[in-house]
Amino acid sequence: MTWHETERAWLADTLRATAYDAPTLCAGWQARHLAAHLVLRERAPRAGAGAVGTVATRGPGAATERLAATVEGPEDYAALVDTFAAPPPRWSPLAWAGDAVNASEYFIHTEDLRRGAGPAEPRALPDGLRDLLWGQLLRMAPVRLRRLGPGVVLVRPDDLRSAVHRARGGHGTVVLRGEVGELVLAVSGRLQAADVTVEGAPDDVAAVRELLTGP
Repeated sequence: MTWHETERAWLADTLRATAYDAPTLCAGWQARHLAAHLVLRERAPRAGAGAVGTVATRGPGAATERLAATVEGPEDYAALVDTFAAPPPRWSPLAWAGDAVNASEYFIHTEDLRRGAGPAEPRALPDGLRDLLWGQLLRMAPVRLRRLGPGVVLVRPDDLRSAVHRARGGHGTVVLRGEVGELVLAVSGRLQAADVTVEGAPDDVAAVRELLTGP
């Protein structure tokens, strides 16, 4: 199996283990909204179901809200989760997007569920998935941080590091330290739920926290 297939299965299992009205890290979303987002993302992409870098701060869109509203109990929820658990139809762009688009999405949303009600132990990631997420993080971070004044350096426990944003406007550089999965969560706007240390001058740290902390 590819990593996105593995993560789809993990996410589907996590959805099934979560009550349909359980909170998530996504502002305004219960588990049923997250399931609706995932289904619409793959089967009705024009509905604008949201993307990995924005969903934590957008709240449910109209299409997601409508589909989530049809979930009135566990049976409705189970049916929606089963729809997501099956691969998307061949006509969907997400059917051929593979790891490049889906792996981080599924990983992040699994953690949205696992940590919605409070802290959860970080997952121990296989080396291959860790390396894939690291590569995707290094591409995502410069876009996510582009308007930030302080610079940002990401540092893994093995001391592998990457400067993903250059300081400007007289600001210094902030260092984020953590496991790869935790850094992915932090940069995607879930810093408040990630096991990451933030080091730097107080004003610069505050600016980074303001950008990367969801409601």
